[in-house]
Amino acid sequence: MNNEELILLRITGEDRPGLTASIMQILSKYEAKIMDIGQADIHNTLSLGILIRVNSAVSGNVMKEVLFKSTELHVNVGFAPVDTEDYNAWVGRQGKNRYILTVLGRRLEAKQLEAITTMVTEQGLNIDAIKRLSGRPPLEPSDKEKTRACVEFSLRGTPKNMQEMHRQMLAMSSELEIDCSMQKDNMYRRMRRLICFDMDSTLIQTECIDELAIRAGVGDEVKAITESAMRGEIDFKESFTRRVALLKGLDVSVMREIAETMPFTEGIERLMFVLKKYGYKIAILSGGFTFFGEYLQRRFGIDYVYANELEVDDNGKLTGNYKGEVVDGKRKAELLRLIAQVEKVDLEQTIAVGDGANDLPMLSLAGLGIAFHAKPRVVASSKQSINTVGLDGVLYFLGFKDSYLDV
Repeated sequence: MNNEELILLRITGEDRPGLTASIMQILSKYEAKIMDIGQADIHNTLSLGILIRVNSAVSGNVMKEVLFKSTELHVNVGFAPVDTEDYNAWVGRQGKNRYILTVLGRRLEAKQLEAITTMVTEQGLNIDAIKRLSGRPPLEPSDKEKTRACVEFSLRGTPKNMQEMHRQMLAMSSELEIDCSMQKDNMYRRMRRLICFDMDSTLIQTECIDELAIRAGVGDEVKAITESAMRGEIDFKESFTRRVALLKGLDVSVMREIAETMPFTEGIERLMFVLKKYGYKIAILSGGFTFFGEYLQRRFGIDYVYANELEVDDNGKLTGNYKGEVVDGKRKAELLRLIAQVEKVDLEQTIAVGDGANDLPMLSLAGLGIAFHAKPRVVASSKQSINTVGLDGVLYFLGFKDSYLDV
């Protein structure tokens, strides 16, 4: 770098078309090399940084012309020399780990971002960039409006204690009503291809077996077994067998009635539209029943459905038994792996979303496992969770911006 200087240009002010091009024309004229460049625009206010390497003989002319042009464009410019030692140290830091920290909630306030940025600092991480993924919120949202706010932090470094960081994020989720996702910033994160959902209490806001039980007059008994199983207190297969037995004699026409009235989870239409539009393969892996899974499959164009099939007698009544192998937690993980193989997708490119203890195996196996409005034990055992917004919150964890989504 003999006879050359490193100069950092910092340009701020009201953004306008052609501003960056005007600066580049000057730099090009003096054959400046661009060593680094970054730009952000917040509410039409520009912040542009350009690190240049330029011949010392013309550096003064470069700064003079950039200063004149900035005055003409009504923006501010500052110049800072960068010595070789500092530059090499900066280059050395680029090899460090990079993470994406996504912060999601109904709204984001200063106290929430204070907690997040304090945690990041304490963990020895540096914030390289901050990007808003959600659209700008209305000043006065209506009571009926389901608002969402999401900000993405690009971090560099290695956390001092990832386990403690996870614990802090869980605490913030409960205390500050935000959800946090910490993911390594690699190509797998940007190339997810297969997403597997639990069904009951995830895609729909009910447990279908409980709805069947109510109509069979055994609602309280089945609900108690369901809740015990979801908490992980009893084996899923045992609980499933006991619950199905209580449904003996129920007419199958009841299932059609339940399917046509079951409440969808907030955000499911938007989520499914976007996933299909961008080519994701979608699967339902459920400990519930195929009848309801296939109903959702027809409704949303889902690619795979694996659930449990109820046995029906010649009179159209449930026998209290089921057909085939029970889809429990272990089976869900096996199916996720199998579908990934069929679709030729690396496991790191898979996503799993669920709420119960029987979802933990697939949440752990997937490249991105998300506990959705889940039981405390499931949230504590999952790396990512969503508790504050609807199912379309998953899109922000995948890096989608509202501006990308034409729904």
